[in-house]
Amino acid sequence: METDLSLDQRIAQKQAETLAALARVTKPEELETIRVAVLGRKGSLSQLSGEFARLTPEERKTAGRALNAAKEALEAAIETRQHAFEQEQLAKQLDAEWIDLTLPAPGPRRGSLHPVTQVQAEIEALFISLGFTVLDGPEVETEYHNFDALNIPSEHPARDAQDTFWLTDCNVLRTHTSPVQVRGMERLRPPLRIIAPGRVFRNEEVDASHEHTFYQVEGMMIDRDISVAHLIYFMKKMLSAVFRRDVNVRLRPGFFPFVEPGFELDIQCLICGGKGCAVCKQSGWVEQMGCGLVHPNVLRMSGIDPNEWSGFAFGLGLTRLAMMRYGIDDIRLLQSGDLRFLNQF
Repeated sequence: METDLSLDQRIAQKQAETLAALARVTKPEELETIRVAVLGRKGSLSQLSGEFARLTPEERKTAGRALNAAKEALEAAIETRQHAFEQEQLAKQLDAEWIDLTLPAPGPRRGSLHPVTQVQAEIEALFISLGFTVLDGPEVETEYHNFDALNIPSEHPARDAQDTFWLTDCNVLRTHTSPVQVRGMERLRPPLRIIAPGRVFRNEEVDASHEHTFYQVEGMMIDRDISVAHLIYFMKKMLSAVFRRDVNVRLRPGFFPFVEPGFELDIQCLICGGKGCAVCKQSGWVEQMGCGLVHPNVLRMSGIDPNEWSGFAFGLGLTRLAMMRYGIDDIRLLQSGDLRFLNQF
C-alpha cells in the first residue's frame, strides 16, 4: 500500500524501528546483522537515499539532514550495545578468573638438586670415604696446565681451535679437569689421592650425546707400587656405587698422552640395554672414561720422581653418568633450564 509519509518521515520511522530492534538483541552477532540490513551498502537507509533524485532541492536538503542524523544515531546505538556486550563478557571473565590478592602468597616452590649435582655429590662422598681429597681449580686455564704439563705435544689435535675454546690472552677454557690434578701434584706431595669434579668446555658439535659445556670428574692416586689392579678396583667400586647395580663393562686399549699404558672403559648402554640408540650411536656401548697409569713425564713435570712413585688416573663425564643413571636420552635437556624436566629430579 502506498504511504503518505514524506521521505524524511520514513527515514525517522526506520530509525525508530531499528533502535527498537537494537534494544531487543541478546547476542553480539545480532548487532552485525542489523547493521548490515540498515546501514550496509544495500541496506534500507541506502535504498531510501536512492529516492533523492525525485525530490525538490528543499526536500532533498531536509531528507539529507534526516538521513545523516539517522545514520549517526544508529551507529552510536550499535557502538553502545557492542560496548555493553564487551563489558558483560569482561565481567564474566573477571568473575571466573578472580583472585583474592589479599590472601597470603603460596610461598616458594620446593626445589631440588640438579641431577648432575646429585651424581657429583655421591661420587665425592664415595671417594672421600676411600681416603681421597676433592680439589677444585680455575675454569680458565693456562696452556701449560691444560696441555704441556699433561705431556700433550704441541702438534696434538686437541690444541686445535675446532676442539678447544682459545681466549685472546692465549689461555683456554679448560677442556678437562686434569689441570686440577697437575695443580694438586704441584701443591701436595705423594702419597696422594685426589679427585677433581667440575665444568669443562669443548668446541663440539651439539647433538643428543655431545655438548660444548658439560661436567667431568677426574681422579688420581699416587703411591708406591701402584698397578692396573688398583685402577680396576677403584673403577668397579665407583660404577657399582653410581648405578647401584652391576653393569657390563669393557676395557679397550687407548692412547692418552698423560697415561701409559692407557685404556678406555665402556659400559653397556643403560638407555637401550645394549640394543642401540641415539645416545650410544647404535653401538650398544657408551664410552665412559679414559684411564691408565700416570705417564712418567707427567710425574717429572710436577716434580715427582717416577722411579720412586707411580700412580693411576682416570677421567669420566659426570653428565653422561647422570644420563645413564636417570635414563635421559638427550644431553641437551640437562642445561635447557626447562623446569618441567628438572622437576622430575
